[in-house]
Amino acid sequence: MGREAEERRRRLERIAGVRASGDAEYGRDAQEDEKRRVDPAARADYLVRDAMAQGAFDNLKYAGKPLPQTVGDPDPDWWLKGLIQRENLTGLGPRALLLRTEDAELDETLDRRYTEAQVRAVVEDFNARVIDARRQLQGGPPVTTKLRDVEQEVRRWQERRRVRADAARQAREAEQAEAAAARRRRWRWLRRR
Repeated sequence: MGREAEERRRRLERIAGVRASGDAEYGRDAQEDEKRRVDPAARADYLVRDAMAQGAFDNLKYAGKPLPQTVGDPDPDWWLKGLIQRENLTGLGPRALLLRTEDAELDETLDRRYTEAQVRAVVEDFNARVIDARRQLQGGPPVTTKLRDVEQEVRRWQERRRVRADAARQAREAEQAEAAAARRRRWRWLRRR
């Protein structure tokens, strides 16, 4: 067994040397014949070891880290989510995933609206698309996105606007107070001269 493995290793090294040097004397037929005699598993092992020696596997993305998804992952669409996130794709994918993403970003979308009527229209459109996707006419993963209550979303939108307006007012008042304090300090400094 040891002698056979040693013979295979020498053949693989000879093939690698011929490939690297581009030796024309060693004909193409002889190379192909040599490759056929080599065990594919041993050849693969040799190529992997050669790549490791050259440093081809250094600095890989997940070196020393767990893989992001496991075989027993309960989410069947983990690979699709990863692709969409990795490639920063928008507007693509199963409707269930698009609706989940939109649901997560709905508050920011609503905050960009100026009137209650616009907020109501956005929420009603979202709910209509969720209901349509639940019918599963086009297949895909199940839709688990919940419907949004229009009135509750309007109240939440108003509350967020009120909080932002209060924060902006407080920031303006703080700036004005700081400016007034700076003017008083400057006036005192000028009076002392």
